[in-house]
Amino acid sequence: MDRIESDKTAPPEDREADAPGLDAVLAPVAEFPRIDLRAGVEAWDKRRKAGKRLRAEVPHARQAALNPDPDRPDPVALIEAAHAGRQPHLIPLRVARMASSPFAFLRGAAHVMAWDLSRGPRSGIDVVMNGDAHTDNFGLFGTPQRDIVLDLNDFDEVTIGPWEWDLKRLAAGLAVATADAGAPASERRAAVTEAVSGYQHTMRRLAPQGSLDVWYQTTRADAPHIAGLQMDAEARAVVRRAVDKARRRNNRSLLDQVAERRTDGSWRLQTDPPILTPVDAETREGVVTGLERYAETLPRERRFMLDRYHVVDVAHRVVGVGSVGTRAYLALLFGNSDADALFLQVKEAVRPAHAPYLPGVPAPFSGHGGERVIYGQRLLQAVGDPLLGWTSIAGRPFYVRQMKNLKGAIPLARMSGAPLLTFSYAYGTLLARAHARTGDAAAIAGYCGSGKHHDLSGAIADWAASYAERNAADFALFRAAIASGRLEAADDPCL
Repeated sequence: MDRIESDKTAPPEDREADAPGLDAVLAPVAEFPRIDLRAGVEAWDKRRKAGKRLRAEVPHARQAALNPDPDRPDPVALIEAAHAGRQPHLIPLRVARMASSPFAFLRGAAHVMAWDLSRGPRSGIDVVMNGDAHTDNFGLFGTPQRDIVLDLNDFDEVTIGPWEWDLKRLAAGLAVATADAGAPASERRAAVTEAVSGYQHTMRRLAPQGSLDVWYQTTRADAPHIAGLQMDAEARAVVRRAVDKARRRNNRSLLDQVAERRTDGSWRLQTDPPILTPVDAETREGVVTGLERYAETLPRERRFMLDRYHVVDVAHRVVGVGSVGTRAYLALLFGNSDADALFLQVKEAVRPAHAPYLPGVPAPFSGHGGERVIYGQRLLQAVGDPLLGWTSIAGRPFYVRQMKNLKGAIPLARMSGAPLLTFSYAYGTLLARAHARTGDAAAIAGYCGSGKHHDLSGAIADWAASYAERNAADFALFRAAIASGRLEAADDPCL
């Protein structure tokens, strides 16, 4: 793979200077709306040296260790605890989806991995972290200008915490997903090391850049290169197919898939249990009222646009793996005509898996789970959905976004060879760019090193391989709990 970017902007790794105090490292987020435009920040090179000093305190080799802990709780018990507050009739469906494969289990077991990460080393540099940056939480989506970009696309677990926790979640996801697909151990390891290399290289590239320059960067999926890598013909073909599919996913095509026109001319969402089910009149009224309150969280000009629409129908829609059991609604709206459909997803925001182990986001965003999710998405995504907002329904926090409009996925787990390495590297790059928007890219770059003299990629690859083994053992315990009757698994029509 030919890397297009150059490391010329980064200082030589062996350049030494007096180590600055660790207070030079920038905090990821301060309380809103406090801001100080009179005091500057330390120069990026000083902050890089602060990160390098942290590397001496927490060496890369420590990031490789996944030590057994006699106090580790039963993973099945952690998953059962995560079911609290969810809709009881959907929990067996969640269990069934998690039981379908080790990677599906990893997706649903964020609370288990959060506990494990909390017992490991911390670099000392925090970012606004995604909290669930496994491979399936990267994907394609449309910008307001109708371009298709590749980026992080799920933010339910967003909070403030160590950048390396996100990188380890990505690495573990790569190790488990590629193992599920039958990749040999050498290829699984190569995918993980490429992801870490992409992260390291991108942080070194972004460290000296202006903050505005960092915030302007996006990754168009139809560009001739992706995340700084020249793609081979096979990788380009994968992207082209994914982009073409995403372009066909819009409000009009979704209307044809999930709605039907009745004999009286009205439109209704189809019933497709357990995925799409009707709601009673009280719930429908609650969702519509919630959407009216949600409009108040939009910028004024977008409220003007939304006011041209009206709600036609509301249904409950099951989504994902980890989210199954939470309250999630699909609202169908029309504007000028039947050709002007708009689908909004109204999804319950639950406490993030890492919350017991981290301070969390500052006020006022910590007061409403939906605002936390949307705040995190706006911070981490290069280009966001213009209709992102939040609301409350029946005393529960929700967030709102468009449903499947120009969205698509890259089938990374089914790849091998050069395309697998290309997209693994790209995902590491995208994660680094997201972290650089709120975290201290210079300090993280200092901790990561150049990749030539410091083997962070090898350490994370060792950790990911160990965690894949732990995940497999936890998955076996989970399946045993189903077999014994401790957990109930429903039939899932999507499997």
